[in-house]
Amino acid sequence: MIDELVDPGTFAVHPAGAPWGVLSAIGNTPLVPLEKVFEDAPFRLFGKLEMLNPGGSIKDRAAVRMLMEGREQGRIGPRTTVIESSSGNLGIGLAQACLRLGIRFVCVVDTCITPSNLAVLKAYGVQVEMVEQPHRPGGSLLEARIARVQALCEELPDSIWINQYANEMNAMAHRQTMSEIDHAMDGEIDYLFVATSTCGTLRGCSEYVRSHGMRTRIVAVDAVGSVIFGQTPQKRLIPGHGASRMPELYYPGLEDEHVHVTDRECVEGCLRLLRTEAIFAGGSSGAVISAIEKYRAQIRPGASCAAVLCDRGDRYLETIYSDSWQREHLGTGFSA
Repeated sequence: MIDELVDPGTFAVHPAGAPWGVLSAIGNTPLVPLEKVFEDAPFRLFGKLEMLNPGGSIKDRAAVRMLMEGREQGRIGPRTTVIESSSGNLGIGLAQACLRLGIRFVCVVDTCITPSNLAVLKAYGVQVEMVEQPHRPGGSLLEARIARVQALCEELPDSIWINQYANEMNAMAHRQTMSEIDHAMDGEIDYLFVATSTCGTLRGCSEYVRSHGMRTRIVAVDAVGSVIFGQTPQKRLIPGHGASRMPELYYPGLEDEHVHVTDRECVEGCLRLLRTEAIFAGGSSGAVISAIEKYRAQIRPGASCAAVLCDRGDRYLETIYSDSWQREHLGTGFSA
């Protein structure tokens, strides 16, 4: 329930009688054993099914938490326009929450957004601003999106950039994610595998682990070509995994270790998860599965591991789960 998303003493519970509706279903997602994906492994693995949030991804948590804080602080009112840059899931989470709460929302996207995500945003009635090219030579589409957000904030009266890359409520939301995993596993978590992008999930989970003195080792999963752990930026095909600019939410030491995963390995991980566990998940979930495969020799026998599975696969039907897309971009097709 939405009340349980709020940590007493760190964030006020929403006002009594507020029109939360479907938003009250955010959180408390299932943690299920993954018994077949690494059938011969000497460790136990559990998957946190964040795709079962009502907006279809883990980003529902951050969307509501950031809006709650903005309303509590008086920065978001009945005439405010919320503006955000998103490759899909955070935009959809905000679209759902803003529509339910009666807040106008403008989402700035770029040409890498999947057709399914774009269609969902439009179904929610969101004003979509499409960025088609970098705003400077050698720049990234993400930089261009942020520049467009900033321009819109100057153009539109009473507007606010919610800024998922720097908003600490993004990270705060995921202390609750980790709390749910902690309680479901009775604190017996040796390794947590979490994908990175804005680093909200990584930071929230990590700070919960540190503040509770848990033994859990945090393994961050990043994309090859992402700058978060010092790689040279390069083109990436899977939206919502990795970053072309350093997120303000990140600071060194959030992770104990990190693993880089290629686009091809993302696809392979998604199909492996689907074939073995019948879990139809998105790209970052496939990255997590492939990262566990690469890291598995370092997992001690008998360990208990948790993997955060961020979103569902139906938004990737034209990409990850498309034979023709696989052949065009990866040079071969994979039969699901």
